[in-house]
Amino acid sequence: MNYRKSIYLLTSVLIAGLTACSVDELGVSVEQESPQMPHPSADVVEGQLLVRFDAGVADVLDRAGLTKSGPAMPMDRSGILSVDEILDLVDGYQIERVFPVDVRSESKAREEGLHLWYVVRFDEKHPVEKVASDLSKLGEVSRVEFNRTLKRASYRSARPLTASQLSSIVTKASQSRFNDDYLGYQWNLINDGSLNSPDLAEKKFIPGADVQVEKAWELTTGDPSIIVAVLDEGVDVDHEDLQASMWVNEGEIWASHEDNDGNGYVGDIHGYNFVAGNGVISCESVYDTGHGSHVAGVIAAVNNNGKGISSIAGGNGSAPGVRIMSCQIFSGAYAGTVLEEVRAIKYAADNGAVVLQCSWGYISGAANPYEWTPQYSTDEEWLEYNVLEKKALDYFVHNAGSPDGVIDGGIVVFAGGNEAAPAASYPAAYEDYVSVAATAGDYSPAVYTNYGPGTTISAPGGDQDYYFEPQYRYPSFAGDGNLGYGDVGCILSTLPKHLSPSGYGYMEGTSMACPHVSGVVALGLSYAANLRKHFTVEEFKSLLYDTVTPIDDYMSGTKKYKKYVIDLGESSPLMSFSKNAFRGQMGHGQVNAYKFLKAIEGAGVEMTFPNVFVSVDQQKTMDPSVYMDGTSFTAKVDDPSVASVEVKDGKLVVKGLKEGQTAASVTGSRTDEFVITVRSGAAGNGWL
Repeated sequence: MNYRKSIYLLTSVLIAGLTACSVDELGVSVEQESPQMPHPSADVVEGQLLVRFDAGVADVLDRAGLTKSGPAMPMDRSGILSVDEILDLVDGYQIERVFPVDVRSESKAREEGLHLWYVVRFDEKHPVEKVASDLSKLGEVSRVEFNRTLKRASYRSARPLTASQLSSIVTKASQSRFNDDYLGYQWNLINDGSLNSPDLAEKKFIPGADVQVEKAWELTTGDPSIIVAVLDEGVDVDHEDLQASMWVNEGEIWASHEDNDGNGYVGDIHGYNFVAGNGVISCESVYDTGHGSHVAGVIAAVNNNGKGISSIAGGNGSAPGVRIMSCQIFSGAYAGTVLEEVRAIKYAADNGAVVLQCSWGYISGAANPYEWTPQYSTDEEWLEYNVLEKKALDYFVHNAGSPDGVIDGGIVVFAGGNEAAPAASYPAAYEDYVSVAATAGDYSPAVYTNYGPGTTISAPGGDQDYYFEPQYRYPSFAGDGNLGYGDVGCILSTLPKHLSPSGYGYMEGTSMACPHVSGVVALGLSYAANLRKHFTVEEFKSLLYDTVTPIDDYMSGTKKYKKYVIDLGESSPLMSFSKNAFRGQMGHGQVNAYKFLKAIEGAGVEMTFPNVFVSVDQQKTMDPSVYMDGTSFTAKVDDPSVASVEVKDGKLVVKGLKEGQTAASVTGSRTDEFVITVRSGAAGNGWL
């Protein structure tokens, strides 16, 4: 009997008797999606399909070697006769698992059913709708989805600072505790009203219309144990104001061609380039906008280093702040797709990120159809055609963080969209995620922001059209003449040097509002880590919403602005809208870092030293100071034949000696009892 016939017989046995709900090889019930044709649209990627196979054929797929393929090693056969016979009709098809195996989290991925998803590639001359239709009819296939392109939630190109502007802008350093040169122009962080034009009657900067981070810095400036995954263009990892804030994967070796830490990705030192399929984060293309670096700077540019900008959670000089993990899903002119997105989301969860920063999405279903192509309007519409995207986001929400750490799960923050639509875009609008609308420096809605249903919170995003005054140039820039009042009304942050000689510049959009919320969430998690408090995702989000600055009182009257100033300049038409329509539509209010941190003080539960799982003849090192006060610790174990414990350089080292369990304790400012379990094949968080 030849190989393909034997596989066919095995497959036939496996699929016999399958019902609407089956059990995978771990004994976990996996809900079966009804086979259906995905909905075609303009953003469909030709020559690719995302396919979920039935749980009953998982063993066949495993034996075909596809689980170990990863992004760089696609296979040309599925090992399933009926699938291969259909795909043999298209030229050069390849199949690979969507999520490469991470040995540390494979059991969790299988519990979530992520191991059943594959990407099928074929020659683009074959209509993707026809191939999808053929695959959807197979009993072994439970779902087929198109791979779709994502929309960046950026709004217009960056405005770089020139050399002459750089020399003049330093004259307005803030009187804050930080000595960063440009903080005086970051009204989004500290709005004291000083940026108001003395030549204009209307004061468009209201003191206090910011994220209230100055007083929050008295409590914490960030903690390096908190990792924010930036799903965007690549971050400039060598930027003078970002380099020290980049996450470093200690399990990898620089320039290595091996997957040294076994997470399925080679060379991922600061994150991963999911577009190129390698660990080299890029931002050098002439088509790159600098967006990823700009977002990262809002969150964690190094504070108090005597240069550049300040950030929300970038530490304090030599005291490090939160870490940025660059998950690159856009590159140059290439628009990211769902495939890169979902891989990046799982990667972030598996490698320690607890905040997912997402300044992208789809067009709001409520967008003006004369200017946009509206997409999803309801949860049901989004879920109907984006099951894989939802499952990946669920994986992050449920599996990031730790039940023994600061937060059990992960927080996903999305930009709400820039179509001026009365509903947030998806995925932002889904209730599990934080959806951010954008405001100007007087709390007014930015002229481009989406609002209304699906919006949960607001933050500064800049508003060039609103601040544009053709007759007025900011005095500090009189010698250059290129930077106007409209630019100062946008968000100042980091940019790659090839886009801005100074390394800094202005951008606007809900994509700029989004990292303000991600940064405040990361700052709050840092404070919780300092206090050794533990939260669930829902508890933490509730605190975030409950502590906002109310802004409905500012939603009255008329807002005037010049539309299309980036294209038309002084000849752009004067427009206006009623702010009353935004009352109660900008989420719970504007994010408030100080109130958020103060609420954390009285919430959550105290962390305790966790139970330890370790293999025979292996050891695990843990830091007791994460869970209790103190710099000097002692430890003891009840049964020294099962495991040994010792304190070395302030760390607790547990070594497994034989299979079994034993009680143990560690003492610092208090004594915590825990259990050590020793078995063959134990992983850090369970059993493989």
